[in-house]
Amino acid sequence: MILARLLAFVPLFTLSLAQNQGCTLTPSPTGDDAPQFRAAGHDCSVVTISKGTTLNIATKLDMTGLSNTHINLQGTIRFNPNITYWLANSFQFFFQNQSTFWLLGGTNLVLNGGGTIDGAGQAWYDALARNSTLQRPITMTIFQGQNVVVENIKMINGPNWFNLVNESRNVTYRNITINAASTSANGPHNTDGWDTYRSDNVVIKDSVINNGDDCVSFKPNTTNTIVSNLDCTGSHGISVGSLGQYQDMFDIVENVTVFNVKLTNAQNGARIKAWAGANVGSGIVKNITYTNITVNNVDNPVTIDQCYMTDQAACSANPSNTFLQDIFFNGITGTGSGSTVATLKCSPDGRCNNINVNGLKLSPKNGGTPQFVCQNVVLNGNSAGLFPKCTTT
Repeated sequence: MILARLLAFVPLFTLSLAQNQGCTLTPSPTGDDAPQFRAAGHDCSVVTISKGTTLNIATKLDMTGLSNTHINLQGTIRFNPNITYWLANSFQFFFQNQSTFWLLGGTNLVLNGGGTIDGAGQAWYDALARNSTLQRPITMTIFQGQNVVVENIKMINGPNWFNLVNESRNVTYRNITINAASTSANGPHNTDGWDTYRSDNVVIKDSVINNGDDCVSFKPNTTNTIVSNLDCTGSHGISVGSLGQYQDMFDIVENVTVFNVKLTNAQNGARIKAWAGANVGSGIVKNITYTNITVNNVDNPVTIDQCYMTDQAACSANPSNTFLQDIFFNGITGTGSGSTVATLKCSPDGRCNNINVNGLKLSPKNGGTPQFVCQNVVLNGNSAGLFPKCTTT
């Protein structure tokens, strides 16, 4: 049955069958390689895109429900920048009004091979300059995946987030190179390296990222996640959140460890952000550890912000309902772009508990006395004394 289905695809791609039922794809004469790529993912245990081959994806790509599939990407997968089509047809998510080109999901999946995933973002960057509310697709979403490995690939010019891990478990990324670059005056926006959402046991490691937003962001209901050995340039940091955005929703981020990360020319370093104001949600952030983080010319090397996207009056009237507990900032060193190198601002009434700072060695890049800002926090740790307005234990 599988062989019969594969033979039906011969006009669309070059088929090489081996004991593992491998398929090698070549560009379709239709100009859209989404149908053959989707079919091969379901019918071939190894799908190869050879070096020098570019698959043009012109229609949305649903590759969910796969099993024991290896995508050997040696060449390029490129998403056609037909903005009108994608605005009407990309896969939609309720959370933060997101959408995606590509859903990849199932069990026991591997995507590797040294090739490139190209989001063709330049058209989107230019269009965003004309329409600031333009919804731009995420390049690739691991959706309802279990035991997924993505390794040894490059990702370039995503219109929006590069990667979303959604409703998935046991997902590992390693040796990924991410780069978002514009050839016009309209730079990339919201080009997060990774966002995790409603997912457990995610590992992101050994990668280099040059982008225009969070290097990694832990969105609601992210648990048991490890981030290590990243080199992030131009980012908004390694961020917990934002959380508590939606009324009647309870967000959880728990058991997250971040270590051996370098951040350069970035807006933020180690960051936790939660919404406040009327009609927001609630949640808990628990057992979060940042260790051995090196910053170079970073605006806010260490940040807790429980008034994220909320003006001061609204935040005072309706403090954040997201509670923080067992937070550790350990061994964060380097330079901030200005004099304020750490800001810990919590809502009142005990919404931050057991906040620990140890081994902070931060200074302004141009010299001078570093400033440490604190609000409504009881601090522990050997660096607690750096924060003159904090209560310390």
